[in-house]
Amino acid sequence: MDGTAEAPADDWGPFGRPLFEDPSARALSRVGVVDVGSNSVRLVVFDGAARSPAYFFNEKVMCGLGAGLADTGRLNAQGKVRAMAAIRRFQLLAEAMGITPLTAVATAAMREAEDGPAFRDEILRETGLRLWVIDGDEEARLSAQGVLLGWPGAYGLVCDIGGSSMELAELRDGRVGKRLTSPLGPLRLETVKGGRKAVKAHIKAVMGDLRERLGPQPDRLFLVGGSWRAIARIDMARRGYPLAVLHEYRMSRRSMSETIAYIKETPLDEIRARTGLGEARAALVPLASLVLAELARTFKPRDIAISSYGIREGMLFEQMPQRLRDRDPLIEACRFSEAKDARLPGFGKKLFEFISPLFKPASSERLRILKAACLLHDVSWRAHPDYRHEVCFDNATRANLGGLTHTERVFIGVALLHRYKNSRAGSRFEPLFELLTEKTLREAEILGKAMRFG
Repeated sequence: MDGTAEAPADDWGPFGRPLFEDPSARALSRVGVVDVGSNSVRLVVFDGAARSPAYFFNEKVMCGLGAGLADTGRLNAQGKVRAMAAIRRFQLLAEAMGITPLTAVATAAMREAEDGPAFRDEILRETGLRLWVIDGDEEARLSAQGVLLGWPGAYGLVCDIGGSSMELAELRDGRVGKRLTSPLGPLRLETVKGGRKAVKAHIKAVMGDLRERLGPQPDRLFLVGGSWRAIARIDMARRGYPLAVLHEYRMSRRSMSETIAYIKETPLDEIRARTGLGEARAALVPLASLVLAELARTFKPRDIAISSYGIREGMLFEQMPQRLRDRDPLIEACRFSEAKDARLPGFGKKLFEFISPLFKPASSERLRILKAACLLHDVSWRAHPDYRHEVCFDNATRANLGGLTHTERVFIGVALLHRYKNSRAGSRFEPLFELLTEKTLREAEILGKAMRFG
């Protein structure tokens, strides 16, 4: 995978095997990916090579490999110790889960440090893990493909921020276009001399160059990366937003500007206490917020969306045949859940056909949400009858699903709540109901009660 051309048919990149075409690979129950970033090292275990894979395991360790890199040209010494310990542990966990070999990629810090190749060899020697160091162009492409895993046909600008770099990639009609890398990661910005004013001037100069090379990007801005998610979490807390799910969380430019002002004015300890952010992550937020402010000012996106899917998910998307990429990730995830947990797998489709005449005429977008709800109508049957309606709502609104907005999550949740309970009055979920209009709430109630006839 070189970021500029399609890989040869026999080059399976870091995975070393064709996950979606080879019968033995398709039989894999789980796929493990290690991402060695400038700030953190993470292990994600996907539960199967599927269009909408479930997350069996997801853990990160804040290591700070890229701390001080701009000054020394070398990886941070303590960061190397922490990274090696994390990778050793991840290898042991993978062996215990029966997931071998792990697939591992490394990004900016490892590719730019003069001792990066030596540390890569040390990791191989000490742990047996082969690390693929990718360039900035490839990092941008894989991050954008991760966004496509959750948003087929997405269009706009993907911005992935790590510790040492920030990547931009253009999405048009579900395909990755231009992509660029820049030294705007917060760990790198810590080394800029001259205080806040100098840092802002540096960010503005780099962003102006990126704008000149990319051209206008007035559509949606997709934010990928831990620092962006931290800012979104702060935005949620500041606004009192009721649904604490970061994926597909939307921010307007105005709301984002107000949150950046709040970050500037508020002590980090107070922000941490309010949001639950870790110390290492919170420390990078002020610099990351300066980058985000200039990014929005430069490109003026229509709106801003958080994507929890990034480079790791992009590696899976990389190997998918087009027919699998074209499938709806929401419907695929709901089908998987039905097949695994419902008492009569396959009945959800018949139920959808039964209730859909109630909602004519309905747009294709509305019909897919109705179908998703029908597929999920029986997956929580094991829950205690007194709490089944709550379990259904919780599962729908907080599940790790792609391909739906927050309001659509709540719509499905309300429908499934009414599958088991007549009234939602007095529910502890009332703050979430406010995300829907009265008309939409009524539609969800009708859907839920209609499901009982199936």
